[in-house]
Amino acid sequence: MKQVFVIGAHGKVAKHFADFVAKNDNLSEKAMIRKSEQADFFQERQIEPVLLDLAATDEDELAKAMEGSDVVIFSAGAGGSGTDNIFTIDLDGAIKAMIAAEMAGIKRFIMVSTFRTGREWMQQDTLRSYTIAKHYADEWLRNRTELDWTIVHPGVLIDEPGTGKVKVGGVGEVADIDLSLTDNAFGDVDLQVPRQDIAHVLQAILFMDSTIGKEIEVIQGETPIEEAIQTI
Repeated sequence: MKQVFVIGAHGKVAKHFADFVAKNDNLSEKAMIRKSEQADFFQERQIEPVLLDLAATDEDELAKAMEGSDVVIFSAGAGGSGTDNIFTIDLDGAIKAMIAAEMAGIKRFIMVSTFRTGREWMQQDTLRSYTIAKHYADEWLRNRTELDWTIVHPGVLIDEPGTGKVKVGGVGEVADIDLSLTDNAFGDVDLQVPRQDIAHVLQAILFMDSTIGKEIEVIQGETPIEEAIQTI
């Protein structure tokens, strides 16, 4: 059985992931949460909650909490709560999590990033700070750790029920986007993907070592998730 330490466990994607864990006899979870009132959701699913504030926790404390886990999933985000929080959570928090994972002797690390993080995307006004934070967190994971990483780049996240089917590819492969459309960089391309399907993707990745060292863009599509991930 794989034990997964989930950072940002009470986020919308990660709560769907907890539902998958509750139904999978090959998975267990330690769910890192910031508020005690969030614990009931996980206890109802026989998942162990870990009460820690990522912004206020240092690497030593985080590593101690991770001990015994096989995989770290980083799914935390500032959630539109301001630029300071973006850099505190999406950048510094992510790097702290990577350092802590290595301190705890955990090799496998799965990052939930954003759809595109290249430098050209940093020019988009509405997502500039968020994209910068994600860009450098991803860069740190790729180039400054010895972790067995996978980076997931979801499309536009929606709360519709998952279909169990997606379209996947490497960075820049699933869609062409006109960056000149500064008010809507996604243009007319349908880049939506249900959060539930991203959680399903995370579950599939856990059991596919072929995804190590890969970045995967995910949008809605017609290929069953496990089959789609196997093509990466």
